[in-house]
Amino acid sequence: MDSSGHATIFDLVPGLASAHDLCMKHLFRSTLLHFLRDEQGQDLIEYTLLMAFIALASMSIMVTLSGSTTGIWKSANNQLSNAVIAAS
Repeated sequence: MDSSGHATIFDLVPGLASAHDLCMKHLFRSTLLHFLRDEQGQDLIEYTLLMAFIALASMSIMVTLSGSTTGIWKSANNQLSNAVIAAS
């Protein structure tokens, strides 16, 4: 019987419920095996990992170079300030 108390087809035909259970188990098993054997998404994962590695490497390079870039801008600022003072 279903949740409303009505008889279902599984109640009316003997053995149908067990056949239905076996069919669902087979369907679940075949779907799971197909998912595990499928390598179609493997390339996507590899490219994603490669892009993540490139992003991390880029960020570490930017952090490393930020100190020297700041030094270059400070030096240019000091030279321009000295030139303005000397020109006045």
